[in-house]
Amino acid sequence: MSVKAKALYTFLSENNGEISIQENEELIIFDEKSVDGWFQGENSRGERGIFPVSYVEIIRSRSNSNVTDCSISPAGSLGKDFSTPNTSLHYPQNDYDDDDYDDWDDWDDRSTVVDDADHTRNPGANGHAPENPMTNNPNVHYRPKPASRQDSITSSRKGSMVGRNLNRFSSFVRSGVEAFVLGDVPMMAKIAETYSIDMGPLGPRWKENPKPFSCSIEDPTKQTKFKGIKTYISYRVTPSHTGRPVYRRYKHFDWLYNRLLHKFTVISVPHLPEKQATGRFEEDFIEKRKRRLILWMNHMTSHPVLSQYEGFEHFLMCADDKQWKLGKRRAEKDEMVGAHFMLTLQIPKEHQDLQDVEERVDNFKAFARKMDDSVMQLTHVASELVRKHLGGFRKEFQRLGNAFQSISHAFTLDPPYRSDGLNNAISHTGRTYENIGELFAEQPKYDLFHMLDKLSLYQGLLANFPDIIHLQKGAFAKVKESQRMSDEGKMDQDEADGIRKRCRTVGFALQAEMSHFHQQREVDFKDMMQAYLREQIAFYQRVVQQLERTLRMYDCL
Repeated sequence: MSVKAKALYTFLSENNGEISIQENEELIIFDEKSVDGWFQGENSRGERGIFPVSYVEIIRSRSNSNVTDCSISPAGSLGKDFSTPNTSLHYPQNDYDDDDYDDWDDWDDRSTVVDDADHTRNPGANGHAPENPMTNNPNVHYRPKPASRQDSITSSRKGSMVGRNLNRFSSFVRSGVEAFVLGDVPMMAKIAETYSIDMGPLGPRWKENPKPFSCSIEDPTKQTKFKGIKTYISYRVTPSHTGRPVYRRYKHFDWLYNRLLHKFTVISVPHLPEKQATGRFEEDFIEKRKRRLILWMNHMTSHPVLSQYEGFEHFLMCADDKQWKLGKRRAEKDEMVGAHFMLTLQIPKEHQDLQDVEERVDNFKAFARKMDDSVMQLTHVASELVRKHLGGFRKEFQRLGNAFQSISHAFTLDPPYRSDGLNNAISHTGRTYENIGELFAEQPKYDLFHMLDKLSLYQGLLANFPDIIHLQKGAFAKVKESQRMSDEGKMDQDEADGIRKRCRTVGFALQAEMSHFHQQREVDFKDMMQAYLREQIAFYQRVVQQLERTLRMYDCL
């Protein structure tokens, strides 16, 4: 049962799944039962995740007749020691959309009860907090599950058990990849979905979607419900392979996004456009969100795995409310998520030396870090240029135009010597430069805004890779540990070979994702640069045309 709490100290999140809290901040704790000294909850900014027990006080409500007062009880400190927190840290407030999470009853009008599965079903990659079932929906209630073999640090194979990661909140553990590599994920009797990895000329790659398609997002329209009490924006979403439009709100996109994070542990799921607390119905914000949703959708449809996800198909095709609810529940009960998703992968038979794979991963890691820095730099420069276009450049050209107008006016003050032709030409020159200033102010929406949209998409994709690479690094470590134990006679060689085999699956998946990233990067950045240069050429041609027309006014004087 959820309870309110108050933060005693400021806590800075350091790992995926953790959330930052600020001193005196009001919090919601989803369950008073802590896990290894951590609470699951939500901060005042709507972020959901874990934070240390010793940093908060639970607020107890007592009802006496018609008077209610509150008392604060300190939460016990377990696990990690946070006795000397850094209370000088402060964090900015995050923007959010209140409307994006309202009235979930129009999707699912009854509470759902699901089993609280073990941590192997929680993804921790993709640069986001894990999709923990306890934080997924306030209408979802959970039944605790008895400790299973996966949950226990010990087992009947005490002598040969490879050690578990003691940080149970690391992405390697939460994602379920540790359990998969160690063989703690039971095989399903029947696996309905499979995703194949082929060997290409540059290494492993995802097998292409046999039925590729695209999808348009158009016509953002302001809608109301409950007699105008609730207002939201609806988008017309039309997949090319059906041609039938469906209408989706941002919260529908957000639901799909969270299903993707929950399922595809080793895939870099593109981030959705940012949320915003105010100005959600302003034209500029609606247009910006539409542009970025289009990019998000293009990346989804171009990904060989994400584009084949049944939940994505349901999102794109279902127009009936009743069928929507059924499909939504089916997607939320999908068992092939996190660690179990690894069971759906079919990898090539070709041998790959794990040291070679590790070297390739290290090279990609260095590349991704440098690209991330470069994308950040270009984003900063482009943003500054937008600011100049909207402000500085426009003002400077307006000042120049006003100065020419002033000269023209001065020439009219002594009538016997005034030259109407020259005065008109100079005055027109002033108006031309004022118009050029307006052209500069309008130009970013044709080129720089689109560049910033693409850079924002890639900032999100690149932010996902450190966690995904961490999964592979964790798998490598388990292989090395198991081989050492086998050499020392503490583990059967067959068991060590099984760990190595499952590590190959993780390695092939990561390399396939790396390959897709490079392939899509080349397409996207080529398109981005071509579009920018074309718009720049068209812009300066418009400027030149205005200047040439103005110049011709002087030829006939």
